[in-house]
Amino acid sequence: MANSKRQLFLKRRLRVRNKLRKRNPGGVRLSVHRSNKNISVQLIDDVNGVTLASASSMEKALGVVGKNNIEAATKVGAAIAERAKKAKVEECYFDRGGFLFHGKVKALADAAREGGLKF
Repeated sequence: MANSKRQLFLKRRLRVRNKLRKRNPGGVRLSVHRSNKNISVQLIDDVNGVTLASASSMEKALGVVGKNNIEAATKVGAAIAERAKKAKVEECYFDRGGFLFHGKVKALADAAREGGLKF
């Protein structure tokens, strides 16, 4: 019996997160979530269990409310890089979750790298 899309997504998410935990224990994680209407990202310190910074396409200041396209992802990526600097975070590891590193997720990552984040 074939797995559903949701089951495959959850397997992929766990596989990605476990590989990242083994490779970089105790680091800051840049976690991406993409829905049909929005894209959001958080800088999470897993050791202390706190969110250091976040950005989303739902913020009016970014000017892309309710959009989930490459332009919105680029603006969100630039915003999280700027907020990471304020939180004094220079390096993190990129947790794409179960999403493929393609299109919007890739655009967000490229914009964050251009903004100064290293991963």
